[in-house]
Amino acid sequence: MKNKAHFLSIIIPIYKQEKTIVADITTIIVTLNQIRYDYEIIAIVDGKSTDQSYNVLKKARLSKVKLYTYPHNHGKGFAIRYGMARTKGDYVGFIDAGMEIDPNGISMLIEHLEWYDADIIVASKRHPASRVVYPLDRRIISFGAYLIAKFLLNINVKDTQAGLKIYKRQVLERVLPRLIIKTYAFDLEILTVANYLGFKRIYEAPIKLSYDFKGITHATGFKVITSCLIDALAVFYRLKILKYYDQKNHRQWIYDKELEMRINTGQ
Repeated sequence: MKNKAHFLSIIIPIYKQEKTIVADITTIIVTLNQIRYDYEIIAIVDGKSTDQSYNVLKKARLSKVKLYTYPHNHGKGFAIRYGMARTKGDYVGFIDAGMEIDPNGISMLIEHLEWYDADIIVASKRHPASRVVYPLDRRIISFGAYLIAKFLLNINVKDTQAGLKIYKRQVLERVLPRLIIKTYAFDLEILTVANYLGFKRIYEAPIKLSYDFKGITHATGFKVITSCLIDALAVFYRLKILKYYDQKNHRQWIYDKELEMRINTGQ
């Protein structure tokens, strides 16, 4: 019998994965059926015009999956934020599609969330218990993101970029309206703002991960690091100089209704 004390929402951002997405989400469903909490899956196809993922999933009619999309690609961070605004769980998480990250890690993160009474649990490639197969280029990117997070944004976790995290709902209710970044540094911004607002109980949990980055080049890795650094500097500027994330600036935040309007107009 499922525990009714908590309800879990898992967001899956999807981009150009029409060939594997039904199998991937089916695997996640099998995993979630084994945990003690009831759940929903929020599948967000990041741009209906980019591929057939939305049509494939709509035809599959998978159990407990709520499917959403919008006309054009806006980036992973945008897709996750769009999904978070449509969840009903008091625990809300996201996991990358593609099965590079073992979905059994979801239950690991939930156990850590409850054991530590955490605000946020971050899956960490650098946790000593993690089992990771990861190419050098991606290790460099991950380490670069860690240095940016620690010394520029005062985030005290060793890995901010792994595609699996779980948040308590009250954290997201405070943080989401303030967010801007739609791409690489979305993870950094949400952790930075949560920490700034007093949600200090941010901890790491181990994961099992195996990435195959045959298409990743040194140039691509450099581009990711550069983009992440630029975005992190923008977060730092908004945090320390503009005080943008302060409550007094709430009229400047992009609320969900405005987000919907931008999507519907194709912006």
